Order: sequence, then C-alpha cells, then structure tokens
Amino acid sequence: MKERFKVWLKAIRWHFFTATIVPVVLGAAIAWYQLGKFNWINFFLVLIGGIFIHAGLNLANDYFDHTSGVDEVNQFPTIFSGGSRVIQEKLIAAEKVLIASICCFLIGIGIGLYLNSILPGNILLIIGIVGIFLAFFYTADPLRIGYTGIGEICCGIGFGPVMVLGSYYVQAQQLSWLPFFGSVPVGILIALVLYINEFPDYDADKKVGKKTLVVLLGKKKAIRIYYLLLWLVYLWIILGVITKLLPYFALIVFFTLPLCLKAINIAKSNYDKIYELLPTNAITVVLHLTIGLFLSGSYILEKMIFGN
Repeated sequence: MKERFKVWLKAIRWHFFTATIVPVVLGAAIAWYQLGKFNWINFFLVLIGGIFIHAGLNLANDYFDHTSGVDEVNQFPTIFSGGSRVIQEKLIAAEKVLIASICCFLIGIGIGLYLNSILPGNILLIIGIVGIFLAFFYTADPLRIGYTGIGEICCGIGFGPVMVLGSYYVQAQQLSWLPFFGSVPVGILIALVLYINEFPDYDADKKVGKKTLVVLLGKKKAIRIYYLLLWLVYLWIILGVITKLLPYFALIVFFTLPLCLKAINIAKSNYDKIYELLPTNAITVVLHLTIGLFLSGSYILEKMIFGN
C-alpha cells in the first residue's frame, strides 16, 4: 500500500504544486491587504480545490502525452521534464491515469461549485470554467493547447491571473485590478518554469510535432526570451511600486536577484545541454516560489505596519 501511494505521488507530480500554492496565497493576501477580509475555511477550500485541479492537469498531461507518443520517444527525461514516466515504466496503466485525472478534476469542480453557491453572482464560476478549460485541454484532444505554440502563455494565464483572481474573489467577493496587476510576475515566472523545462524535451517534442515555443524558435533564440522575461519580472515590480499598484515592501524580491543572475549565467553556456541546464530549471522553480511568497508577504507587511 505504501509503495502504491508513492507511485501515485509520483504520478501527480506533487512537488510542482507550488505553482498552485503561490497564486492562491497571493490572491488571499491581496484581498486582506485591500479590504481586511480573510476567511480561513474558504482559503483552504480554494487551496485544496486548486491542488486537485493541478493534479488532474498533471495526470491528463501524462495520459495525452502518452497517446501522442512524445513521452515514449523522449530518451532523456529529467525530474523537471518528460512527464512522471509512470505509464512508460508500466507502474500505472494509461487508462487508470486518465480516470484518476477525471476524478481529480471532478473533486476540484465540486469544491468550486460549492464556493460559487455561497458567493454573490457567478464570477467564480466563470473564472473556474476558464481555469478548467485551460488545464484539461492543455494536452487533451482536440485542442492540445500545449502543442500549438501558445501553451506557455496559457500556463502563465491559468496559474497567474486566473488563479490569483479566483482566490482573491473568494475572500473579497468583488473584482479589482490590484490582484490582476500583482499576478503578472507569478504568471510570467510559472510560464518560465514550463518554458525552461521544454529545453530538455526539444528533440522529443520536435519529433512528434509538438510545437512548443522552444521548438518553434530553436534553442538559441528561445533562451533569449527566457532572459528577457526574467528581467521583465523585476521591471514590472519596480513599475508597480512606482505607480503604487504594488506595496513598497515588494522591493524585497530583489533579494532573489543573485539567483536570477546565476540562472542566466548557467543557461548562457548550457542552454543546448540537458543535464548541465538542470540547475537553471531548479532555480526557476525556486524564483517562482520565493518571489511569489515575497510578494504575498509584502502585502501582509504593508497592511500590518501602515494599514490602509
């Protein structure tokens, strides 16, 4: 039983759940900063629902990347790319992975529908529909969004504005431009997590016609986009502080600048290598987590020290 549990943990790729935790925490923090409202029960319901949707997304990716053949032809999977490999290693049957994916989606949808029923209007329902659509059809037929060159953008939208606004709305029960603006850095960073993880998959993706941005641009051009978007995160935060759309404490994210520079320096000489690039893959995940939590903390500190 214990070994089976470990296999399913591997299948859902739980270590990537920070992609859900960060925007949920950020949305709730912005709501408390702006309106002084916080409901712990609803916060945990959003978090649990979001994690189930994320698990469903990861399982669906495994199944549909299996049916496309991309994971089968991938000869150099890493901890960050190439899927969980539970199907390829024959640890779980493909059909069971799909069933588990649907079950996870249904649990997440059920939690979302409950929250929508206790909130005014159907704003959360609309946000949820957008999120579920992007999550399932990222690799699912007939759209396979991640195979069309816009998967990275959709990932940034889903784990950025969509999730932050959903978490914010559950707490604030209204919409605002403040959480949208605050969601942009984490949206860019999670898109970059996906983007840099596409570099090791380049050959396999190209072989089966999976048109990621890395495949479409080629590694040499694609890595320049990585640098540009990383710098954009810091520039966005400076702009936000200047325009007072972000709290002054948001500038604490600049403590992560050495990590950013390290990621860039490693990528410059290793973007066309698989295992040598892995430190950059890892640092990008850490940047998403730390910058996201620093931003959340900046709203909390600003509220505690200066109030509104």
